[in-house]
Amino acid sequence: MSITATGSPPGGLPKVSARRRAADLTVRVLVCAAFVLAVIPLASVLWMVLTRGLARLDLTFLTYSMNGLSSGDEGGGANHAIVGTLQQVGLSTAMAVPLGVLTGIYLVEYGDGKRLARVITFFVDVMTGIPSIVAGLFVMAFWLVALGFEYSGFAGSLALAILMLPTVVRATEEMLKLVPGDLREASYALGVPRWRTVCFVVLPTALTGIVTGVMLAVARVMGETAPLLLLIFVTDAINANPFAGPQGSLPTFIWYQAGDPNPQAIERAWAAALTLILLIMLLNLGARLLARLRKPVSR
Repeated sequence: MSITATGSPPGGLPKVSARRRAADLTVRVLVCAAFVLAVIPLASVLWMVLTRGLARLDLTFLTYSMNGLSSGDEGGGANHAIVGTLQQVGLSTAMAVPLGVLTGIYLVEYGDGKRLARVITFFVDVMTGIPSIVAGLFVMAFWLVALGFEYSGFAGSLALAILMLPTVVRATEEMLKLVPGDLREASYALGVPRWRTVCFVVLPTALTGIVTGVMLAVARVMGETAPLLLLIFVTDAINANPFAGPQGSLPTFIWYQAGDPNPQAIERAWAAALTLILLIMLLNLGARLLARLRKPVSR
């Protein structure tokens, strides 16, 4: 037989028909076009924020607050908002990440087929679709109205933790499922208990993916405005205590400054938006570097 059924010479690769080549080229062009269409809005937003934000982003903006200044005055900055955002996101991360990671570990390693695991999965799915304003209203009704606590950065952190939790749980669950079962079986064969296998074999293997999921959750809540408007109130002074009194944040600072007709306020709003983007980028970069620099598990 000199020629195969596909029309290729003996011993050679089958020839690709012209129809298949055209279909492949068409799909490639469509994928590239879809990518370009998705990148254009992102690039335009980043370009606009950069060009307008850099004009006002300076050392004064980063180190001074708006205390004693009106929206139409020159100068002033967002230091009080930067401090508030970092503290609020830090507190919410400290609450949501351990609980979310432990929940993901239970669902994958211990909850197979159990009724409790199915209930937890259902509520995680429900929490994923909760609007941020609903989380803020819940915390306000429980923390501020029912228990009688005052406006504070910690109250805002509670709402942000609620929004972070399902993302962390889902990221941990999916990353743990990707860990090969052979690693677990090899550890069990050596007589290692399950909890030590999870801590020293499974988690280090999935660490990079879990960190990525955590940073996605952090990036989401850093820009949330609605729950913070309800829970942290507003202040132009620096409040370094997130557990007492109103506290500023970058999303609420952008909200109030952008709503003011004075050009000075508009400039501060663009600079604060650029600052928020830079903070998220720095946190993501730092998390990636920590994940890459982690030491391998000792043998």
